[in-house]
Amino acid sequence: MKSNIGVIGLSVMGMNLALNMADNGYKVSIFNRTTSVVDKVMEEHGHENFIPTHSLKEFVDSLEKPRRIFLMVKSGAPVDMLIEQLIPLVDKNDIIIDGGNSYFKDTIRRTKYLKEKEINFLGVGISGGEEGARFGPAIMPGGDKEAYSYLAEIFEKISAKAYGEACCKYLSTDGAGHYVKMVHNGIEYADMQLIAEAYTLLKRVAGFSNEELHNIFEEWNNSELESYLIEITSNILKVKEDNKYLLDIIMDKASQKGTGKWTNLEAIDLGVDISVITAALNGRFMSNLKDERIKGERIIEAKVSKLEDFNIGREEFVGLVKNALYVSKIVSYAQGFKLLSVAEKEYGWDFNFSEIAKIFRGGCIIRAKFLNDISDAFKEEEHIDNLMFTKFFANEINTRLTDLRELVSIAVQSGVAVSAMTSALEYIDTYRTSQSSANMIQAQRDYFGAHTFERTDKEGSYHFDWTASEKN
Repeated sequence: MKSNIGVIGLSVMGMNLALNMADNGYKVSIFNRTTSVVDKVMEEHGHENFIPTHSLKEFVDSLEKPRRIFLMVKSGAPVDMLIEQLIPLVDKNDIIIDGGNSYFKDTIRRTKYLKEKEINFLGVGISGGEEGARFGPAIMPGGDKEAYSYLAEIFEKISAKAYGEACCKYLSTDGAGHYVKMVHNGIEYADMQLIAEAYTLLKRVAGFSNEELHNIFEEWNNSELESYLIEITSNILKVKEDNKYLLDIIMDKASQKGTGKWTNLEAIDLGVDISVITAALNGRFMSNLKDERIKGERIIEAKVSKLEDFNIGREEFVGLVKNALYVSKIVSYAQGFKLLSVAEKEYGWDFNFSEIAKIFRGGCIIRAKFLNDISDAFKEEEHIDNLMFTKFFANEINTRLTDLRELVSIAVQSGVAVSAMTSALEYIDTYRTSQSSANMIQAQRDYFGAHTFERTDKEGSYHFDWTASEKN
């Protein structure tokens, strides 16, 4: 009997996805370049629906047609090398699926390349980490819609379920799936940074203990802030090792794998402000300058305020932080969806933003209660310029904006860096400013470079002889 699908690459993610498929009743062929890994998987995690193979030819021959070949290998050159090895072994209309964190432009290139050979290619974003892969990830498929129809049942069965719906929907052509996953990861960076800033303010400015912070975040997780990241933050705050809080002895250096960088580079290329996500990425860069930060603490003097200087109690301060976090979170998602909106036009995709929000509701790292509100907002209102302009979220921002403004002011005067929250506030203030300072910038550009400018009193482009005006 032939397998329904095959998985190449048996690292933890690949193995867990294969087990997930097998648990859902699908026959799964498995293969790994280091073939001893196949034997180890069978020994430690052998499943009655697994078919182990020890060569690519044996693997390909074990699959029913059209063959569905799921690649779970390192992004970049390894994907291209594996595709080249598969091409002489597969047939017309077979489907190769890349489930790794591939760069979306690589996916576009591979789709075109394989289409010329009459082989289908899908780029599929997978979110949820090891546990998600095993028990239900969020799945973001992109590629040929007809080819996806051969995978739809499998993907929807193995995906996470939220509110009775599969966290998997076909997105659009070629690189759309990996693009949405890239933006998801950018939002994830922002979400984590904002929570870290909230934690820092509560600990450093208000002086809450870890136990108190655990209770605060646990309470927040039963509010509009309910989310996976708030939940695990609460859990982290209570863990002890040798009678010490583990969090307090973790070095304050945060790593990153590159998808946040991709999101920022793409936003620059498309001219989209994702400043909260950028602040989060910069925060990770700065965190790794540990020795320089230690030196800076000694060299740069700063007179900072304490919470009691602001005539505000600790419990009131908790409310400020909560509201500021919520508004900033709205902004980070608004920026992410704005980038998706611009990319849709740039790359000829056709996104359903309400459905994208639904995909994010389960399985993935940014899953959160208010994604229901985002989905509803996109469903209820057409041609949305920015998520912040929708009725629901405009009201949420207007209700809490004063708190964000006050909290940023307290943070600045307390000498606590909150770059992501500050960026959120600046983004809102920029958007609500009909007359900006850009007229001065354009005048400067025209002065030194004759770049011309538009006028408010008549149409057209104009250049002014500024130096002649000086002489007069």
